[in-house]
Amino acid sequence: MENKKTIVMGVTGGIAAFKAAQLTSNFIKKGYDVEVIMTKHATEFIAPLTFESLTKHNVMVSTFEKVHERSVKHISIAQRADAFVVVPATANVIAKIAHGLADDMLTTTFLAASCPKIICPAMNTGMYENIVTQQNLDLLRSYGYTLVEPESGFLACGDMGKGRLADISIIEDAVEMTLVKEKPLLGKQVLISAGPTQEALDPVRFLTNHSSGKMGVALAWWAKAMGADVTLVHGPIHERIPYDIKSISIKSACEMFSVFQEFSQDADIIIKAAAVGDYRPAQTANDKIKKNEEQFSLPLMKNPDILSWLGEHKKTNQVLCGFAMETQNLLQNAEKKRKEKHCDLLVANNLLTKGAGFGNDTNVITILSNQEIKEYPCMSKLEASDHIWQHILAIMEQKGESLC
Repeated sequence: MENKKTIVMGVTGGIAAFKAAQLTSNFIKKGYDVEVIMTKHATEFIAPLTFESLTKHNVMVSTFEKVHERSVKHISIAQRADAFVVVPATANVIAKIAHGLADDMLTTTFLAASCPKIICPAMNTGMYENIVTQQNLDLLRSYGYTLVEPESGFLACGDMGKGRLADISIIEDAVEMTLVKEKPLLGKQVLISAGPTQEALDPVRFLTNHSSGKMGVALAWWAKAMGADVTLVHGPIHERIPYDIKSISIKSACEMFSVFQEFSQDADIIIKAAAVGDYRPAQTANDKIKKNEEQFSLPLMKNPDILSWLGEHKKTNQVLCGFAMETQNLLQNAEKKRKEKHCDLLVANNLLTKGAGFGNDTNVITILSNQEIKEYPCMSKLEASDHIWQHILAIMEQKGESLC
């Protein structure tokens, strides 16, 4: 397929080199074309044949190997690359890249490439924290390269500390976000809510709903990919937070309300995708409520209406997007909510529609605004998020906002 995006993966001589094989496999499954370049030291940790079996391409190691199809191999690969990721990136290769040294196939191709570049350090804690390495990493940041910070934990050398290669899923995020070429949200602050809230009844029980947070997380992914600074306020969810997104974990609706009161005025775009509980117990018992009576009456009180408050306090150029889940009269109820809450945009779905509802990887949405009502077929939540963002960008342009 000619339209396939090409990811060039540089693998260097660190113990985490074996994880690059899993990353390669994941990219292949997603439909990317992957070219692998290894340093000679990397081949001591994992055989080139592993990557050749996955990619169906010859792995490049030597700059001077015999070339059959390409006249200048490193230049042709550099020109085809849509993204170049070095994983793992050793202190040695980081130093070479930072100072423009090109003494092997990997560093030569890296220097020749003009695509987005992602560096994933992995090394001993002492090497990582050394002032020389840190200065080299600062240089890479100043060049505009994406750095996926290593994690802290138990290292292969037996040390405990920072230096372990970042989780593969985080690296995938970082690479795929760079493949989104348009960055219209650069410099914009985006505030998104996701997941359920929990309202404590006693130390053991709580009232909640079935929201998984998948829709809000997908919206946050796209916002970050388009260049925004993203804050995700979420209830108890199992979804992984995407790369380089600030997350604030809450439990109750009142806790979420406090966060939005604090951060909403600095946001350019607010998306309320969380399923916030409408009511909470009037009192929370200090001890577990014992099972004594045949019937149990539970007095409830209203939670703050966060979306209404945001609509009432919305700034002139701020975009507010709400969500509505219904089981009947979808369009009527959604349009009423959009107007009453002063939303620029409202995303509605019916819980009973096949492919929609809580916990699914898909959704069936209808987007309502002052200008139109647009219905979409069943699609993944990431695809649905893309459509929602296109509507938001259109509203921003109508408000006279400058987009990158």
